[in-house]
Order: sequence, then C-alpha cells, then structure tokens
Amino acid sequence: MRLGEVMTRDVEVIASNAPLKEAAAKMKALDVGLIPVCEGDELKGTLTDRDITVRATAAGRNPSKTKVSDIMSKEIAYCFEDQEIEEAMSLMEARQIRRLPILNREKRLVGIVSLGDLAVHTGQNELLGETLKEVSRPAVPRRGKY
Repeated sequence: MRLGEVMTRDVEVIASNAPLKEAAAKMKALDVGLIPVCEGDELKGTLTDRDITVRATAAGRNPSKTKVSDIMSKEIAYCFEDQEIEEAMSLMEARQIRRLPILNREKRLVGIVSLGDLAVHTGQNELLGETLKEVSRPAVPRRGKY
C-alpha cells in the first residue's frame, strides 16, 4: 500500500515568520502535536509541541516575539506519496518519530502520515507494533526515575 492512500491531505501549516504563540494556538485548535512549516507549499521545517517546550519555554523565550523559524526542526524526515508504507515505518523507526510529512516528487507538501493513520488503514499489526516499540525506545539509555 502506498502512502498517498493512507495519508491525511489538506494539512494545516504555519509560516516560518509566524510568532510562536500563533503556532501554539493553531496546534491547540487543531489538536495536533506537529505542524509543518511552509512557505507556500514548500516544506521548510516542522514544529512540534516538544520543540515549543524544550527549545522555547525551557529557555525562557517570549512566545510573542520568538519566530517559528527560531525553534523549528530544520532537518526534515519525509517520504514521497508514491512510496510504500513500509518505507515510512522504517524511517519512523530509525528517526524515532510518530508523524511524517509526505511530499510529491516535486518536493511539495501533499499530506502527513502518523502511526495512527498506518494503524487504521493497513492492518499490519505486527509490523506496526515493532515500529511503535522502536519509536518509543528512550533516546538516552539511562534516565532517572520520576
């Protein structure tokens, strides 16, 4: 099955020069944890709720003055809409990510796919279970107890 068959289309995006407060409000209204950062339909980066917390809030940055481009992730993992879902799952495992922008071959944003999309549409429970296990693996082997 190809990603274009399971991805969410008509994805809401945010401009890189938007204030962080606007991005956070948009993410809250949409109930999403990731929003693509675009100029037109060209993907420039991604912004996650974790980016906001770790790179901005924890650093004491003013959300009204901080631009999305100041804290967005610029190293973008993505797949193409004509790729097989297994390729996306492998990339998600390797990069430990739960959501993946989907581009067309002209490298324009056409959708987004999440582990949830893959779970609902594919029926490949064993493979999805392994992907979720790898995505959820702690990035740091030793963490203190909470």
